[in-house]
Amino acid sequence: MRKLLILAASALALASPLLGEEVTAVAQAQFTADNVWMMVCTALVFLMHLGFACVETGFTQAKNTVNILFKNTFIIAIGLLTYFAVGFNLMYPGFAEDSSGFFAFAGAFLENPEGGNTPAYAGGYTYWTDFIFQGMFAATAATIVSGAVAERVKLGPFLIFATILVAVAYPITGSWKWGGGWLDAKGFYDFAGSTLVHAVGGAAALVCAFILGPRLRKYTDKGIKPILGHNMPLSAIGVFLLWLGWFGFNGGSVLSADPGLTSLVLVTTNLAAAGGVISSGLLTWFIFKKPDLGMTLNGSLAGLVGITAGADLMSPMEAVIIGLIAGVIVFFSVGFFDKIKIDDPVGAISVHLVCGLWGTAAVGIFGDKAGGSQLGVQLLGFFSIVAFTVVFTAVVFGIIKAVVGVRVDEKEEIEGLDEHEHGAEAYPYFTQSSGVL
Repeated sequence: MRKLLILAASALALASPLLGEEVTAVAQAQFTADNVWMMVCTALVFLMHLGFACVETGFTQAKNTVNILFKNTFIIAIGLLTYFAVGFNLMYPGFAEDSSGFFAFAGAFLENPEGGNTPAYAGGYTYWTDFIFQGMFAATAATIVSGAVAERVKLGPFLIFATILVAVAYPITGSWKWGGGWLDAKGFYDFAGSTLVHAVGGAAALVCAFILGPRLRKYTDKGIKPILGHNMPLSAIGVFLLWLGWFGFNGGSVLSADPGLTSLVLVTTNLAAAGGVISSGLLTWFIFKKPDLGMTLNGSLAGLVGITAGADLMSPMEAVIIGLIAGVIVFFSVGFFDKIKIDDPVGAISVHLVCGLWGTAAVGIFGDKAGGSQLGVQLLGFFSIVAFTVVFTAVVFGIIKAVVGVRVDEKEEIEGLDEHEHGAEAYPYFTQSSGVL
């Protein structure tokens, strides 16, 4: 629609020089507004990395705080640099023109195309705006994995894996939809990444957590022994930062400052988050007889992931329903993974993979695309991308494990990764309890 408006403006400009100047000024103002909005959204998505760092730190033990913060800091740099070097040109090669729709590579490093800083590139934003916005998404996928492997993964091997994931796996599966690949041709829909970002990170997290095994003494002959996080206020701050960041994550995915669509997306996004809080909080209150803060915080994230695939398609009421269901799903999913002894300290697998499935399927159940055929396409897209990510992660992480190992030894895990991996403490002036170990 925006491109049609620009063409119409050009035609009017030829008809009348005076009117043409006015129309050109309006088009330029819209182009500027679109770019500014997307760059603000980029900053909000960047802020999500601080949210992830706070959530993961708060939900884990004090003795591993420096390690968690280092990983989250390094992953941002890894994501941006690898996306600059290969990821962007692997994800957006122009499948519709000259490839099979499964794999293509436009070349290493960024190269601003002709017209890249004008509306000729994409109508509403520049080439550089496109890259930096998408680069923040790429880094997010690897950050999701960090929480699921916390407190027992070796730093170096994990960073090697995260680099390969962002450089290769994420761009390939992303190109299947957002790069005009085979899933896009089939009509698969994922507005802002319930599958393409969150399920990719969640699937990689599941495989890595399975290969690593659970933390020491988490699962005993007498049952599950909780390993409590050391700082719930920090986790709450992290969730609110993530919630704020989703204004950019989903709001920026409109790819313009269109007032009608952007405002709808922000409304549906926030209503779904609120629904997730209510259902998860009340469910824990009913089952445990006392409300559980940690599960309620994850309920908000579940609602956010659940709405992400179809935030632009849903009515406000549908968004509330999606969020309410997501909050219930995350509660039972966390319990399920504990029963099968897959240790996920922050609930990342449940929030991002399982609720990513729900959000992707919801596109075929609610909204403008509701219907059995669309639901089938949505499930095809989800399981194709997850299957690729699972196999990729199993091979890459498995090779890293065989070559250099991926898990710290028992002594390091008991005494803390901060001391052994970094030689530093997060709270040197306070005596901290390790909680369990």
